[in-house]
Amino acid sequence: MKLKQFNFKKINSTNDTAIRIIMRSDNEFGIVKSELQKKGRGQQGKKWISYKGNLFLSFFYALEKINLSIKKLTKFNCLLVKKALSIYYKKKITVKPPNDLLIGDKKICGILQEIISKLDKKYLIVGIGINLKKKPIIKDYPTTCLYDVVDKKPSKEEIVNSLKKIFEQNLSHFYR
Repeated sequence: MKLKQFNFKKINSTNDTAIRIIMRSDNEFGIVKSELQKKGRGQQGKKWISYKGNLFLSFFYALEKINLSIKKLTKFNCLLVKKALSIYYKKKITVKPPNDLLIGDKKICGILQEIISKLDKKYLIVGIGINLKKKPIIKDYPTTCLYDVVDKKPSKEEIVNSLKKIFEQNLSHFYR
């Protein structure tokens, strides 16, 4: 399975753009990536702080052949992102349920999942925000960024390609 990639310089939200692509096209699988997002969203209506230089993307895929609960899909997607980050950071990365990734008890990544329907077909959108260069200051929630914890700093494209490859490989098992 190949994920079609949609690249943008500046958008409101990668999840919102993925929703528009699903609703206006025949694409069942894809990645939306933006250099900057103005209105990134987090869980429970919270705002995702989108600093320039960090990574903002959303994967989307049809759910017709995937028979997993949303809870299991959340865990599955967190593990895929963790697997990609583990390529660059060799120490322990933990998942703080339902969907934050932590390095040393500090948030490095947040994931926002949404399910939408189009013509009786359901799609999952997996929004991923990774602090690469700059960490936000969040009251009572310590954060970190990848470039602060690794010696060799991977480019944004290297990380996107790793995520894309891992998602394609693991989703392909469902679409055979």
